[in-house]
Amino acid sequence: MIDLNIDAIGQKLIGEVADLYETPSGAYNFRVNSQMAGRHTTDNIDIISKEGISGIDIFIKPNTKNESVHIPVVVSESGIKETVYNDFFIGDNCDVVIVAGCGIDNCGEHDAQHDGVHRFYVGKNSHIKYVEKHYGSGDGNGKRILNPQTEVYMEENSTMEMEMEQIKGVDSTERNTIAELKAGAKLVVKERLMTHGSQTAVSGYQVSLNGADSTADVVSRSVARDNSSQTFNARITGNAPCSGHTECDSIIMDNGKILAIPSLEANDVDAMLVHEAAIGKIAGDQLIKLMTLGLTEAQAEEQIINGFLR
Repeated sequence: MIDLNIDAIGQKLIGEVADLYETPSGAYNFRVNSQMAGRHTTDNIDIISKEGISGIDIFIKPNTKNESVHIPVVVSESGIKETVYNDFFIGDNCDVVIVAGCGIDNCGEHDAQHDGVHRFYVGKNSHIKYVEKHYGSGDGNGKRILNPQTEVYMEENSTMEMEMEQIKGVDSTERNTIAELKAGAKLVVKERLMTHGSQTAVSGYQVSLNGADSTADVVSRSVARDNSSQTFNARITGNAPCSGHTECDSIIMDNGKILAIPSLEANDVDAMLVHEAAIGKIAGDQLIKLMTLGLTEAQAEEQIINGFLR
C-alpha cells in the first residue's frame, strides 16, 4: 500500500495509471481530488507548487541519472473540473523516468474532468522516458473526461521517449502534443488507445524538426469498438536535414469510426519524411486459428487485441 492518506479507490487508480502499489523511493507528487496528497523531493529533483494557478514546477539538476518522478492524478468525486499546469525543467546530461497519468472514478451524475498541461524543457544530451496513462471507472452517469496537452522543447542531442496509453473507461479525450527539436535531438512516441461504447478520442501531434540530424518517430496503435470514434492527426515538419516517420495502425470493430490524417511538410531538400496509415478489421484466419485451439470467438478477439496493443 502507498503510505499516504489515500483511500482504497485512490490507491486502485494510482495502481492503474502509474503502476504504483507502494510509496516510490524517488521524487513524487500525488494529486487527489484537486488537492496535494503527498510530495517527496530528492537532492537532485525538486518539486514546487505554482503560485496563482494549479500545478507544479519540477526542477531536475544537470547530470541526474537513474532517478524517477511520479506525478499521478486521481479524481474520485463527481463534478470536479480542473486544469493543471506542470512544467519540467530538465538539466543537461540527465537520464530520468517521469511517470504521469490520471485516473477518474465517477459514480455520480455530474461530469468529472481533468485537463493537464505538461511542458518539458529537455537539456542537452539528456534522455527522458515519459509514461502517461489514462484510466476511467465508476458506474455513474457522469462522464469521465481527460484532455492532456503536452509541449516538448528539446535541446541538442537530447532524447525523449513518450508512452501514451488509454485503454479503458474514458468517455471523451482530446490529446494535443507539440514538439520542437534542435540538432541531433530524437523523439519517439508510442500511443496505445482503445475506445468502446460511445466514447470519443482525438489525438493530435505537431512535430517540428528544426535542427540538423533531428529525428522523430510517432506511432499510434488503436482499436475502436461498439459505437466509438477516433481521430488521429499527426503532422511532421522538416525544417532541416532530418528524418521523420508517423504511422497509424488501427483495428475497427462493430460500428466504430476511425479517421487517420498523417501529414508531412518538408522545408529542406534533405528532409526525409515518411507516413503510413492502415485501418482494418480483425482477420478471419486469425480468429479461426485461435478458435481451433479451444478459444471462443470473443476470447480470440481479446487475445488478438491485447497482442496488437502491447
